[in-house]
Amino acid sequence: MLSALGSVLSVILMIALGFVLAKRGWFGESSGALVSRLVVSIALPSYMIANLMGGYDRDKLVSMLPGLPIPFAAMGSCYAAGVGIAALFRLPRGRRGTFSSMFALSNTIFIGLPVNIVLFGEASLPYVLLYYIANTSLFWTLGVFGMARDGAVREGRPPPSLVSAEGLRRIFSPPLVGFLAAVAMIVAGISLPRPVMESCRALGAMTTPLSMLFIGIVISRVEWRKLRLERDLVLVLAGRFLLCPLILALMARGAALPALMKEVFFVQASMPAMTQTPILAEAYGGDSEYAGVATSMTTVLSLATIPFFRILAGSLF
Repeated sequence: MLSALGSVLSVILMIALGFVLAKRGWFGESSGALVSRLVVSIALPSYMIANLMGGYDRDKLVSMLPGLPIPFAAMGSCYAAGVGIAALFRLPRGRRGTFSSMFALSNTIFIGLPVNIVLFGEASLPYVLLYYIANTSLFWTLGVFGMARDGAVREGRPPPSLVSAEGLRRIFSPPLVGFLAAVAMIVAGISLPRPVMESCRALGAMTTPLSMLFIGIVISRVEWRKLRLERDLVLVLAGRFLLCPLILALMARGAALPALMKEVFFVQASMPAMTQTPILAEAYGGDSEYAGVATSMTTVLSLATIPFFRILAGSLF
């Protein structure tokens, strides 16, 4: 327990540093976007290449594949539950898709990956990526479809298509491309030159500190006067921090999978809502203010829930 709390404390200290520096004016309006871009486009792909190619072979990769259906099934079930709850509680029709996305899908790469690396070590990386593959696939298909449908309802336009070229392009983001490239080279027996691997390790080492600083920047910009526990927000919190971890735990407990994989999946299921949700809600004409408040609230509350879910994961699995 003390080890888990110590790991969480290191996460909180890095986030607190980003928060303090942002409040003191170190980061301008464009700084958060720059840090985010550095992490997603440079640090994360480099981290995946360096760690996968440095510690995994073909047999280890194949042994991970049985775990992939669990996050797909868990998040698909959570999304269906979100759609049902939105109808049951009669949420505004122009908000239901955004609600379902935040209810079921979590920030598994930008927040989830560095948090899991700190909590469980680098051995957790492949399992984080399995969950990420499922999460990003569902977010850029079902999630974006729901938000686009919200905008169509609000503006009286025809409903959008479920699968689009833009959605498919987003699925193959730089982190996923880095992951797939590393897997392809491992399967093909290709080794990268030592200077390239050392460069990837150095760049990948930026992932956790930059990610935590970014979260601190985001939290520093939260409009606290808008954070009220209204019904629609409480339901999002119930999905993020109660129902989705519960569904994942029920599905994973009986599965013949490594205990670490189950623990990582469980912690990933309890991460806050995707930070891209407010941006996409705005782009598609949805309720971006609601999305922004809910995303900010889940991010802030995750600082308190991460220690709980880390300890609970060790007890469950």
